[in-house]
Amino acid sequence: MREFITTLFLVGFLGYHVEAQDRQLPNGFSFGFQLNEFQNDFGIGANVTSPAFLYDKVAVRLRGNLMFHQHPENDETTWTPYANFTFGLVSGRTQISDVIRLYGEGGVIGLLPASDFSTEDFEFGGYGLFGFEFFLGTNGNYFIEIGGVGTGATADKIPSQPIYSNGLLLSVGYRVQL
Repeated sequence: MREFITTLFLVGFLGYHVEAQDRQLPNGFSFGFQLNEFQNDFGIGANVTSPAFLYDKVAVRLRGNLMFHQHPENDETTWTPYANFTFGLVSGRTQISDVIRLYGEGGVIGLLPASDFSTEDFEFGGYGLFGFEFFLGTNGNYFIEIGGVGTGATADKIPSQPIYSNGLLLSVGYRVQL
């Protein structure tokens, strides 16, 4: 709840300071990397974004992540790697100032769980997020994203059968604009 209130405050604060922009932020092809947290699972990954279309307001984004599911094993805690990928539409892309842009993103997520903790070969779900891009250089931007992910995936080989990749989604990273 605290994260939600903080996000609303930031959007309201930034929205209050909206003024005419002197430069148009880039809307072309981009690629980058990110650090993620899907529920309690840490991950690293790469992303590719298409050039904007539909009045420069919509783009397609593909991400691939190597995630680490934290779970108990033999009276110790271990991190077992698994993969996920997302395919979604980025929309809004509202320019707040010469260096900040806000956007929303939503789409589908696919999980490739490890056989160490799941009997499933593939899990499918959806995700949605809000993002903030900060253009501090001429060819790239830092980003922060917060949202949610839902897959229904459970680690059914672990005695407590915990869920994974369900719940809060956090992501930070850097993109290079071409």
